[in-house]
Amino acid sequence: MSERGAVLFARYAYPPNELGYCGPADADALLRAEDPGVIEDHARRFEGAWCYLELLAESAGLDDPLDERVVEAYWIGNDLLERTSPGALLSRLRERFAGQHGGTWREASGRALAHHTFQVFDVYPWAALLPTPATPTALSVLDRCRIRTGVVRAVDGEKATVTSRPLTWTGTTLTPGPPRDEPARWSAGGHTLLPGLTPGDLVALHWDWICDVITPTQANRIKTTEERQLRGLGLAQPR
Repeated sequence: MSERGAVLFARYAYPPNELGYCGPADADALLRAEDPGVIEDHARRFEGAWCYLELLAESAGLDDPLDERVVEAYWIGNDLLERTSPGALLSRLRERFAGQHGGTWREASGRALAHHTFQVFDVYPWAALLPTPATPTALSVLDRCRIRTGVVRAVDGEKATVTSRPLTWTGTTLTPGPPRDEPARWSAGGHTLLPGLTPGDLVALHWDWICDVITPTQANRIKTTEERQLRGLGLAQPR
């Protein structure tokens, strides 16, 4: 098991686990960077994410679903995504989510991608609810659940102010709105998975949590992968 990969997984998986949306109980296990074995045991019980990690590793000829390259492919995106066929992903999801209703993933065919955006926009039911009276709730969940980027403006203890662009719904498409400042956490109860945070850092966010300090290349990957998924769903503005 890659210790770096385990910690990278925890950085992105902690916020929805803490909120009780996915993964087993005791999200604080993901904050134990000094004990990656505990993180691995916890990660294996993520019903959705672990399925993707296993498939990405198998497709790349790797024996570790927590290989750092595999984890980055799922949350951010890298060239490993292109080694996993849409058909193989859909077959795996049919096994994992048999009997579950909702979402558009069963008809995804060519747009199926072993990436968190596919889980958010196709497997979860929220995107399909956008044209309904549930639109405000659906939009909020989609915006917070996706991995998004931002720039740190100020740091105050375990919290920070980050400028990011929220998703907006035009009535037919999802598009980034004007930049806004939002509060975010990067530490909880004195425990953090980051070595530090500085104003000006380019970061990845998941719910209200700063997952990592990222490079411009990684930020572009997050942006283009999301655009790809939304175009496949017919929810992005034409280029």
